[in-house]
Amino acid sequence: MHLVRLAARAAIGGLFIGHGTQKLMGWFDGPGLEGTDQMMTALRLHPPRRNSIAAGATEAGSGALLVAGLLTPVAAAGVIGVMTTAIRTVHLAKGPWNANGGYEFNLTLIALAATLAEVGPGDLSLDHLLGIERRGTAWALGAVALGVGTSFATVALGRRAAPDHATDGR
Repeated sequence: MHLVRLAARAAIGGLFIGHGTQKLMGWFDGPGLEGTDQMMTALRLHPPRRNSIAAGATEAGSGALLVAGLLTPVAAAGVIGVMTTAIRTVHLAKGPWNANGGYEFNLTLIALAATLAEVGPGDLSLDHLLGIERRGTAWALGAVALGVGTSFATVALGRRAAPDHATDGR
């Protein structure tokens, strides 16, 4: 079972490292900071550069922590936060199904991150090696609360800082 947790952490964490470096550095055919700034502007998450860096760093950092099995509930909260923000700002209006641009994939990643926070990263992790492994339902719920709460704060602050769009229908 610990090997399966390692594989799950590596898959999920590796994908998040990739997404974060796409946003920050344009790796893996990503948009880089300029393109990510444009996306943040379109989503009304202002200032765009701050939000671009925050999203990319959260994705890459949370992914790296997951791969290492280090501070697993914190890593899970980061994944949950960025996926909640993606759902709220991009996917929710499109319904649940991924084929329609919906949120099913994001929700699956949220569930997996919460599960890792609950069951822990396993013996093959830095948390276990360092004797700092934290797991259980309370840790999972804490990761969900922190991630969702951070998403709501991020969107609220970004929208508050957005320029007035009264003339363009927003």
